[in-house]
Amino acid sequence: MARMKFLCDADRCIECNACVTACKNEHEVPWGINRRRVVTINDGKPGERSVSMACMHCTDAPCQAVCPTNAIYTTADGVVLHSKDICIGCGYCFYACPFGAPQYPKVSNFGSRGKMDKCTYCAGGPEADGSREEFEKYGTNRLAEGKLPLCAEMCSTKSLLAGDGEIIAQIYKERVLKRGYGSGAWGWQTAYRETIAS
Repeated sequence: MARMKFLCDADRCIECNACVTACKNEHEVPWGINRRRVVTINDGKPGERSVSMACMHCTDAPCQAVCPTNAIYTTADGVVLHSKDICIGCGYCFYACPFGAPQYPKVSNFGSRGKMDKCTYCAGGPEADGSREEFEKYGTNRLAEGKLPLCAEMCSTKSLLAGDGEIIAQIYKERVLKRGYGSGAWGWQTAYRETIAS
């Protein structure tokens, strides 16, 4: 079975935020929550790079390791999901994630911020595929429809890639052979504990 992964090629990202907008619209994500965001490093200076960030669906997800209720789980194809029915909103996943992916839906006192929300890789949640309940809690389940995450499909420069990790690695290797390594495949080694050239 394919191991689903994300890769953001920082040499191609133009900070258009199409990925952010696509995610918010596709899943009707509430105001104040961004499952995906674009971060710019060295903004306005030589060497400026932008990176589209969300849950990287890590191989050994630290958020899953610290969850006291086992609300965070990994699917057979490597997508890290969470169950809002089991989540208690303790925030351990928020602090453990190196990418800042899990978020509270509300800003208020501890205990009243709600249950965590995060990128689902457009794979829905534990409810039945395509059900109304699944959509209301997690958004559209594009993976069940045989589609890739909309954020990657809407990326105009194809900076953001999603899909089978081996295919993504091959695409990136071909880019590097043509143009040189550049700033690298941001987040790949942190999330998947392997180099892109392996």
